[in-house]
Amino acid sequence: MFLDEALLSVRAGDGGDGCVSFRREKYAPRGGPDGGDGGRGGSVIFRADPGLSTLTDIARRSLYAAACGRRGGGANRSGRAGEDLILAVPIGTVVRETMEGLEPKVGPILGELIRPDERLLVARGGKGGRGNQAFATSTRQAPRFAEDGQPGESRKVYLELKLLADVGLIGLPNAGKSTLLSRISAATPKIADYPFTTLHPNLGIVDLGGYRRLVVADIPGLIEGAHEGLGLGIEFLRHIERTRVLVHLISSEAVLEAPDPRAAVFLLAERFRTIEGELASYSGQLARKPRSIAISKVDLLPPEARDALARSLAEAIDRPVRAISGATGEGLVELLREVDEKVAAAKADSRETP
Repeated sequence: MFLDEALLSVRAGDGGDGCVSFRREKYAPRGGPDGGDGGRGGSVIFRADPGLSTLTDIARRSLYAAACGRRGGGANRSGRAGEDLILAVPIGTVVRETMEGLEPKVGPILGELIRPDERLLVARGGKGGRGNQAFATSTRQAPRFAEDGQPGESRKVYLELKLLADVGLIGLPNAGKSTLLSRISAATPKIADYPFTTLHPNLGIVDLGGYRRLVVADIPGLIEGAHEGLGLGIEFLRHIERTRVLVHLISSEAVLEAPDPRAAVFLLAERFRTIEGELASYSGQLARKPRSIAISKVDLLPPEARDALARSLAEAIDRPVRAISGATGEGLVELLREVDEKVAAAKADSRETP
């Protein structure tokens, strides 16, 4: 099961109360106040764990509470601090605070966990109260009061997982994204001949040799209106935001539905523009991402028609287009070489951008 969002309540521990105590010893009849301070309450902290890939584990509970601080004791003994509660979440988790009257997804962002072992404090523990020894003065030598511990912070948070990948595979449902991922990596996504086979993003690692690797994400199929919530796409467009390069797949099966080659090219171009329009409507950043475009499933076409179709579509959309087949491996070496170069350039640009 893949879960990429969770709604939780977190509560930090209360601080321990200060102690009212006076020194009582045989030869010190007026020993004075010696009440210790209360302990600090435990805080709630999220930690990015590279070993996690979903929010399934943390979503099993709706409330997480850290330990409270202990009360102070006599003889100036401070109370024990409450232990912090550290919750492991996948890398790429965005933490938002939910606000009354607002949808959880639009609440203010408390932080993002994008590096291994990065931590985010979401609820601070209460401060321990001071014991009566802290209130002794030259004019008030025997204070008979102490300070209460402060309550810990409580809030409701919305967790949203955005996958971190070098390459995102996009396209209409049944465009061959899962087949391509299974061919170029060891990933085993579900593959079938019906739309929306992929119900959650799948990750695969492509070994290019020479210690070069690409992390590729297979994004569920998008349809027209995805940026408005239609289909499955709106739930997963967020994952494309953090990819460096997009590979847009257009299934050649449309050619089999067209009455002639010109109509086939027109149909493929319309499908291309549908997805590109959804990306632009969702985020201008997505529209500007570098991308490679490929006609998939070309093994369904005669060999002499494959390159001609790619050239015709390239002229129609004014973009370079490759012809590939995830089933036979045709064109994949060239596609991966192109994508690798674009990922390297995107990484270099991100390092140069302040």
